[in-house]
Amino acid sequence: MAKKDVGIHERLQGIGREFVDVCHYVILFLISVVVVWTAGKEFIYIVQKGSADLKDILMLFIYLELLAMIGIYFKTHRLPVQFLIFIAITALSRHLVVDVQAVSDYFHLWLLATISFAIMVLSASIVILTWTAKMFGRPEDYLDDHQSISPEHHLPSYSVKSVKRGDD
Repeated sequence: MAKKDVGIHERLQGIGREFVDVCHYVILFLISVVVVWTAGKEFIYIVQKGSADLKDILMLFIYLELLAMIGIYFKTHRLPVQFLIFIAITALSRHLVVDVQAVSDYFHLWLLATISFAIMVLSASIVILTWTAKMFGRPEDYLDDHQSISPEHHLPSYSVKSVKRGDD
């Protein structure tokens, strides 16, 4: 079909999709700049201090995971939930290693157990998400780039030519 046959609704849908894509890229670029800036400040602090503690190294890993998550979005146009869970596990591990030592003895055991349990639950969720994605796929696997989401798009498509009729 010719381009002029496209209705106003379809043109507005296309403009809306392009606007959302541009907003995603601008915001992710700004987040990337902030993460690199903050990681740079952390690195300068470590250099000025003259040594790196475990908490400093774990914080740099959190920045690295944030940048990896943003990089994956730029390459695949998907923002995987697994990376958010990895960041949460790293942050909880950092809290477990660094901040729990300053807590009182009675509360220390409960905080230690709670953080450890949360890390186990997050780890189990990574296993479940990976298994379900391998077994059933992801919803975005069924979408072509910049197509509208419709219920029939998730169903297998059959053309009229592929169905063999009995009276032929």
